[in-house]
Amino acid sequence: MKTDIVVVGSGVAGLIFSLSIKDREVILITKKKLEDSDSYLAQGGICVKRDQNDREDFIEDTMKAGHYKNKRESVEVMVDESRSAIESLISYGVKFEEKDGELLYTKEGGHSKNRILYCGDHTGASIMEALIEEVKKRSNIRVIEECKMTDLIVSDNRCFGILVNKDSEEFEIRASYTILATGGVGGLYKHSTNYPHISGDGLAMALKYKIKLKDMNYVQIHPTAFYEKEAGRRFLISESVRGEGAELLNKEEERFVDELKPRDIVSKAMLKEMEKDNRDYEWINMKPIPLKIKERFPKIYGYLKEKGIDPNKNYVPVVPAQHYMMGGIEVDLNGLTSMDRLLAAGEVACTGVHGANRLASNSLLESVVFAKRAAKYINENYEEASDLETVEPVEDKKDYKLLLNKMIKNGG
Repeated sequence: MKTDIVVVGSGVAGLIFSLSIKDREVILITKKKLEDSDSYLAQGGICVKRDQNDREDFIEDTMKAGHYKNKRESVEVMVDESRSAIESLISYGVKFEEKDGELLYTKEGGHSKNRILYCGDHTGASIMEALIEEVKKRSNIRVIEECKMTDLIVSDNRCFGILVNKDSEEFEIRASYTILATGGVGGLYKHSTNYPHISGDGLAMALKYKIKLKDMNYVQIHPTAFYEKEAGRRFLISESVRGEGAELLNKEEERFVDELKPRDIVSKAMLKEMEKDNRDYEWINMKPIPLKIKERFPKIYGYLKEKGIDPNKNYVPVVPAQHYMMGGIEVDLNGLTSMDRLLAAGEVACTGVHGANRLASNSLLESVVFAKRAAKYINENYEEASDLETVEPVEDKKDYKLLLNKMIKNGG
């Protein structure tokens, strides 16, 4: 196949990028179905600058959560373009919670004020459903589901598309530009809140072709995943639950941490308390939440009821689990990588926004802001690759996914 642009991944970053491209043909491939991305699982919400008075506070909250390892210029771009990002989502049909015609804002750990827009406790799903519906309307976007990228087509540090496998058939998608939006590394972990098939495909390609990576030792652990004995993806108990008043309790039913500290601090406190209590989990107590739990957190409430737990009456067992990759393929403010004609956006990319620890609900915002910027760059600078059909793929049987696994486990 031949196209102008090929997009690998169907999370918020991949969809926003595709929707923002003008007058060009786009092929978007996804490893499973369009809905099967970690973006769809996002519960809490998406941050936005409330007004100009909130600018410095929002920047400072993000920098502080990231232990000041953030790239400040990227943080400023994200904050300054956050309102435009929200307007784009609303224009695509996303319906955030409102009261009397005014948007409602909630608060999560690490935030100094309420600045998070949300759709119940299924914000990611609501955003994704609206974007997917919009993508299906676009005649210039062709979606290929159940299609796995197996390699990049590269020559002289320039990318000319990808090799893929669908229904056991291998073929090429040649493109003047390629954007990786392949997500994080949860599939490499035994306990993760991510889908198991999202396992660092884009990062493995970066290792293979020596594309610059950054901050690969920055992997976020979420403090409150639902505890189950069986191995597998962990159901997330959103940070918004603590933002609305839930408490963390130890074996003695005593609070042991400020629940609204950034995630890394709460996770460390959890692990320390679990070691002290000699058990595999601690409790989250949702009873202090002043709102009706079933209405504010319908999906969480429904899941817990299926597990035989009524959060209005019972404590909920929770455990830290791998959640998010702050590092990734190093990109500039327009999503450009160290390889010509290759861009990256979303969790696979490292814009420098998050530093050493992501502030709650900044991930969806980062994806929208920087995917829009990457598309804008392509719209303004598009040049067709003249030698698109002459480049031959590289033969290399080395297991780069295994190397990626070792790199992360060895601290980047």
